[in-house]
Amino acid sequence: MQIPRLHPDTVEEVKQRADIYDVVSEYVVLRKRGKDYVGLCPFHDEKSPSFTVVPTKQMYYCFGCQAAGNSIKFMMDLQKRSFSEVVLDLARRYQISVKTLAPEQRQELERQISLREQLHQVLALSAQFYQHALKNSGGGALDYLQNKRKLSPEIIQQFGLGYAPQGWETLYRYLVEDKHYPVQLIEKAGLIKPRKEGSGYYDVFRDRIIIPIRDVMGRVIAFGGRTMGDEQPKYLNSPETELFSKGKNLFALDAAKNGISQFDSVVVVEGYFDAIALHAAGINNAVASLGTALSIEQVKLALRYTESKQLVLNFDADKAGTNAAERAIGEIADLAYRGEVQLKILNIPDGKDADEYLHTHSSQEYQQLLAQAPLWLNWQIEQTIKDKDLKQAVDYQQASQQIVKLLKNIVNTDTRSYYVTYCAEILSLGNVQLVPLRIENLLTQINKSANSAPNKSIINRASTPNNNKETDKSKPRIEKSLLEKAEGLVLQIFLHCPGQRQNIVDIIDKRDLQFSHSHHRFLWQKILRVLEETSDEYNSAVISKLQDACLENPEETAPVTHLFHLTPQTKSEILRAQQVIKAAIACMEIAMCEKHVQHYKELWQSIDPEVDRSRHEYYFQKYFEERMKLGELEKQRQFSILDL
Repeated sequence: MQIPRLHPDTVEEVKQRADIYDVVSEYVVLRKRGKDYVGLCPFHDEKSPSFTVVPTKQMYYCFGCQAAGNSIKFMMDLQKRSFSEVVLDLARRYQISVKTLAPEQRQELERQISLREQLHQVLALSAQFYQHALKNSGGGALDYLQNKRKLSPEIIQQFGLGYAPQGWETLYRYLVEDKHYPVQLIEKAGLIKPRKEGSGYYDVFRDRIIIPIRDVMGRVIAFGGRTMGDEQPKYLNSPETELFSKGKNLFALDAAKNGISQFDSVVVVEGYFDAIALHAAGINNAVASLGTALSIEQVKLALRYTESKQLVLNFDADKAGTNAAERAIGEIADLAYRGEVQLKILNIPDGKDADEYLHTHSSQEYQQLLAQAPLWLNWQIEQTIKDKDLKQAVDYQQASQQIVKLLKNIVNTDTRSYYVTYCAEILSLGNVQLVPLRIENLLTQINKSANSAPNKSIINRASTPNNNKETDKSKPRIEKSLLEKAEGLVLQIFLHCPGQRQNIVDIIDKRDLQFSHSHHRFLWQKILRVLEETSDEYNSAVISKLQDACLENPEETAPVTHLFHLTPQTKSEILRAQQVIKAAIACMEIAMCEKHVQHYKELWQSIDPEVDRSRHEYYFQKYFEERMKLGELEKQRQFSILDL
């Protein structure tokens, strides 16, 4: 469901009514300590409680992992859901009227919420119907699950497996005639279809094993059906509905999310029974892709629960499985190249799927295969040279060209260097003397491809003498970590020292400074927007409004949430606000000046004085002025952020 922008009044009422103790105590055992409560942190493993709930401030804070926030932030982090979804759920729980920024959207939102609640009800009832039918199926369906699929009664119960009877209208009659649900609602739930000839409806699922598909909250949103023989199609999914989209959901994620966090990785398989078999074997970080090519939405959904962003694709080793793996890689290659997902590929020996493999092998053996699974680039390189005779010119050329296509997109120079050498050794066919030549050939092709790209750096075309010497002189002197610390301190003082807010705004505006780190720039833009809406910069509502703005953009603001909370160290720094501001601003100003130096230097070096002498001299003058300014800034700075 597309949730429109919620009215600030609704958000504020949810914040006021959703008591932090009530919300947190549903998930954490809390014990009273003075005016506050303590418990084991739900966001990291610990033996001694460091998680504190402060009712007087309606906030929580963990001294172990620095997780902090209000009731809304707690639910967002715990359930990995968006700001709007959490606010809507809390509004329902506390019976708060929901308003939208655009009044005309309110009625439509209420209609959608009502429809979704009704769909959840009818799907939950249908799941119970299918489970009851399984127990009374005369043994055929239950025998299939217990003997052919080797599933225990506990696993059958855990995944809510059921059976759809053979009749054409069995579920239809139960829901319409016995339970009096509207036909249109059942059709919208994807459970029945209108007959093509004549009037009436028929059940979508008939004489099939039923697998409930649940959302991350554990609510049934759709069903998968599997025949017990070789009838086609073997698998049948619910159609797309208001609740269900195949490309945006993952089977068993509700059961796997804790395991994914525990193992810090997610295993993606093709079939329902592959995922169920892995959970039955104690490998509870497995999900299935619902019979579609793995989409970016599905990948991002699974990666919410892992810090390392490690994802293992375990598709079948046959041709169809290999093609599915390659399609999945194609979808998420950009994420993998940028390091946003640590992608591995597992092909089980002898072309078996996970379910088949676990019938004859132990859980430990499967986990060993997971540990040995190659990175996606290694797997793709193996697929490139598979069935090719590299001694033949045509096969060698094809393999070499495909390898270059893979390597040219690697951003990290160390990683690219490693894979160039790795591929050169493969192409050398064991002849060590050929490796340097193969490396040179690969690099030539990669550079040729890179040089033809439109984003070639100006500095690569520089022709000014003494280039290396000048480069060494103008290397940035402000370390990235030091600059990030300085920018963070400026923002933290702004948040916690109302008396310094206007001073900071004036300094940054007067000196035309910019925050170098994107997350700091994002927060500063939010600050300026809130200040425009709030006439009094001393107003305590400034922080509250900023926190609300941050909650609506959790990915962009995750690196700055710690700035809203003070540690003993930052408290001591804030006591010296004037000194800290001076040192931090100096650090930011020097960093900005260094960027200007580098920028004008590149422009100067890119101009041929024989072709355009006036521009060559202009950029040299600007470069010289910025170098002089940088020297003056260094002299003027009385102490650095490190001195503090």
